Amino acid sequence: MRTSRLVLRQWRAADRAPFAAMNADPVVMAYFPAPLTRAESDALADAIEAHHRVHGFGLWALELPGVAPFAGFVGLSVPGFTAPFTPCVEIGWRLAAAHWGRGYATEAARAVLAHTWDVVGLDEVVSFTTAGNDRSRAVMTRIGMRHDPAADFDHPRLVAGHPLRPHVLYRIERPR
Repeated sequence: MRTSRLVLRQWRAADRAPFAAMNADPVVMAYFPAPLTRAESDALADAIEAHHRVHGFGLWALELPGVAPFAGFVGLSVPGFTAPFTPCVEIGWRLAAAHWGRGYATEAARAVLAHTWDVVGLDEVVSFTTAGNDRSRAVMTRIGMRHDPAADFDHPRLVAGHPLRPHVLYRIERPR
């Protein structure tokens, strides 16, 4: 997928090092339980590639031509946990901090949504994050998602009392 400023593409071996650097950055990972080691980052990249093979869609590598060959990822995934709103497909993103504040996540997410409706054929997509992640919530709002307070949840992979456990759920439906 292409927009005027970016390319969403399949992953390359060369993406692994900048992906690991992004996942090790405590600023980028502030709303996750912990930064990832290189081994954990590589395992996540393996899982992302496997997801594409299984589902025919997934988290695409984000390339900024002339700026960065790998700036992060944006795309679709099937959550690997059970919650009242699952099964579902989630739209998500993670960008290296050097590329924040330029509208790349919003632009890429809009392209992914168009692909979701036109190619993948889904009728609804969700997104979720920890309640305090205002930057991610702002992207959700900018791409037309609506907060569904009745569906907010405690993330089942985080222990009771963990400060990141409370999550908010956003939804968007295929335009009619």
